[in-house]
Amino acid sequence: MRPFDCDALQGASAFSADERAAVYRAITTRRDVRDQFKPDAVPHDVLMRLLTAAHSAPSVGFMQPWNFIVVEAEEVRARVHAAFERANAEAAEMFEGERRKTYQALKLEGILKAPLSVCVTCDPTRCGDVVLGRTHNPRMDAYSTVCAVQNFWLAARAEGIGVGWVSIFHEAEVKAILAIPDHVQIIAWLCVGYVDQLYREPELAVKGWRQRLPLEDLVFRNGWAR
Repeated sequence: MRPFDCDALQGASAFSADERAAVYRAITTRRDVRDQFKPDAVPHDVLMRLLTAAHSAPSVGFMQPWNFIVVEAEEVRARVHAAFERANAEAAEMFEGERRKTYQALKLEGILKAPLSVCVTCDPTRCGDVVLGRTHNPRMDAYSTVCAVQNFWLAARAEGIGVGWVSIFHEAEVKAILAIPDHVQIIAWLCVGYVDQLYREPELAVKGWRQRLPLEDLVFRNGWAR
């Protein structure tokens, strides 16, 4: 393709007001769902739309390092849930006093309640050792995969589907359950299913674990803390 080949270009005008509002609504009302899942199955065509959105994410060197393992079998999810339970008990011991009690009272996953899960992985070998854009930051492949996760999540919000990201497990245990090759990294275990209601604010804020930081404290100009 020639640089700036007109046939490869498309318009870049701003969205309409309604379209912009829909994008920002998906962003601001997206929640990490743990306990609001309905048992209704996610239709194949809807799931494929979500996976297509994920696969449309940007990636360093266009390497597309992701894979998506759709897990519907209850026995597989039960094994992953057991791995979560072991790791979660370890995590609770890392907190002290009232903080530990608060942690133990939190619902931190929906592995068994959601009708399906998606394990999102990153294959750092997909494009060989030297990848455009990853030459000086080897983590860019993982960052790219996180973009795929976010695309999936926002598309799910638009479809009325909840997503919960589970990260409390020993990676080696889940890789063994799913027969994931040693060199492939698990980026996210996503619980996926329809929901009727979502928290107005992030659940951890509602339940007093932590509050959103003021944006003005996080934005600098032309250097750190300026």
